[in-house]
Order: sequence, then C-alpha cells, then structure tokens
Amino acid sequence: MEKEKRRPVAPFYAVAVLWLVYPMLRPLYEPLHMVLLGGVSVAVFLVACLLCRGGARSEAAPQAAPETKTTAPVEGPPSTGDQALDKMVRDGRLAIQEMKRLDENIADPGISADIVRMEQISSKIFDEVRSHPEKLPQIRRFMDYYLPTTLKLLNAYDRMSGAGVSGENIDTTLAKVEGMMRTIVSAFEKQLDSLYGAEALDISTDITVLEKMMAREGLVGDQLKAEARPEDGTDIKLEL
Repeated sequence: MEKEKRRPVAPFYAVAVLWLVYPMLRPLYEPLHMVLLGGVSVAVFLVACLLCRGGARSEAAPQAAPETKTTAPVEGPPSTGDQALDKMVRDGRLAIQEMKRLDENIADPGISADIVRMEQISSKIFDEVRSHPEKLPQIRRFMDYYLPTTLKLLNAYDRMSGAGVSGENIDTTLAKVEGMMRTIVSAFEKQLDSLYGAEALDISTDITVLEKMMAREGLVGDQLKAEARPEDGTDIKLEL
C-alpha cells in the first residue's frame, strides 16, 4: 500500500512570517503596499516550495545497500558420480569425526587406544573402497550394522562414565563395553583384511603358475647353476 504524500508546510510558514514582519516595516493600509505584499508572498511561497522539494528528493535518495559478507559454504569431498559410494564416503567421514570426539571425551586409556585403532582401520577401509568401488558390497553389513552399533555402544559408555556416579547398572554396562572392545577391533581388522581377499588369491595363483613354469624350464632349485667360461671368464654358462 502506497504511503499518502504530504505537502510541505514550510512555504506557508514562510508566508506567515512575511505577513507578520512586513507591517512593521511598511504601512499595510496603503493599497500599493498591499499589492507589493501579495506579490512578495507569492514569490516567497514558490521559492520555499522549490527548496522543500529539493530537500525531499535528497532525503528520498536510495541509500547504498550495506555490503554483506558471504561465507563460502564448506565443501565436502567431490562427488564420485556413484550415489551409493558418495553415501559411504559421507557416512564414513561422520563416523571418523565421531570416533575422534569419543576419544577426546573418554578418559579410560584402554578404551581410548581401542578407539584410535578403530579410527585407523576404518579410514583404511573407506580409502580402499573409494579407490575400488567394486568392493562396496563387501562392507555393506559393516556400514549398516557393525559400525553404527559400535558407535552406539561407545556413546553409551561415554555418557555413563561421565555421569560421576557408580551403580550396578552403570558398572555392569561399562565392564561389558570394555570387554567387547578388543573383539570389535579384531572384527574391524578382519573386515579390512577381507577387502584384499581377491587380490591375495590372484597373487597366489600367479605365484603358483610362475613356480611351475620355472620348474618346467629348469630354472629353480639346484638345476640352475652359473659358472664362468674358461676362455674369457666373462660369459655365464647355464649347466642343467
């Protein structure tokens, strides 16, 4: 809704002051001075209107909008183009951050050491799968159950150990979590080891084939001998 424009009152005040001052200077009862006062009043009114209009324009001039500082958004890892892999990367990064927080909060040195080891293994798991996306199905259960359940247990340990009281329920829960941590760390290590199963099988197969070929060619065991030829003492002679 547009605001109603108000006319300036300064011109009227200027004319009123003129009518108060003029009779003190000139006799207003004379017709000539009445005509002069009328003409001067019109001139004063117009000049005052022009001055008020100029002032209104200067006040209405738009002010420059204050500069606003824009903070660049914090960017995460670049997208891989695979939604499932991107989700693994995001969830993995959040899990690592949570492990760091728990390590800082939990005072028990044994639990803290286990958390650090879990953090190292998990980082290697995420890096390996990111480099080899075809291995993502191998860590599905790890991401969907083992990892979040472990963090849930550690969060419960963090809250209870920081409660500052001792009781049957608290002490029993803390002892169970402490006893479970070594098993969890071992399971994380086996998960990482399983990611290299196919490569280990390929390498083992290559070694077996290489050994058989070298044996067939007589290049293994005591059959491979090298001796200098008596003529010049420089060539190598294979004696089978």
